[in-house]
Amino acid sequence: MLEDVGTKTLRYLYDFGDGWEHTIKIERIADAVPGVAYPRLVEAAGRCPPEDVGGPWGYAELLQAIDDPKHERHAELKDWIGDDFDPKTVDTDRLAEELAALAKQWSRTPTRRARPA
Repeated sequence: MLEDVGTKTLRYLYDFGDGWEHTIKIERIADAVPGVAYPRLVEAAGRCPPEDVGGPWGYAELLQAIDDPKHERHAELKDWIGDDFDPKTVDTDRLAEELAALAKQWSRTPTRRARPA
């Protein structure tokens, strides 16, 4: 479909209330590998923001606050997010498993050929 319409960029709004705008850039389109379910995770960078962080602006403030002990909201936001939150860490294996499960769920069921009469 992407090749048919000639686009290399997809844009979508994830959360109307918080204004999360996403851009997906298609770098290349490769031939499908037989037996592989699509879509599939090829690469991931960074952890997704937590729910209800207040959109891109709230996330930017969260990152500043948890990184700066002198920030006025440091203690509050560290308590809210917890000590194990690292925006640079991504659980690629978990994401790949979840996407593979969705790909399997979304895959087309092969049609059965009618037996010759």
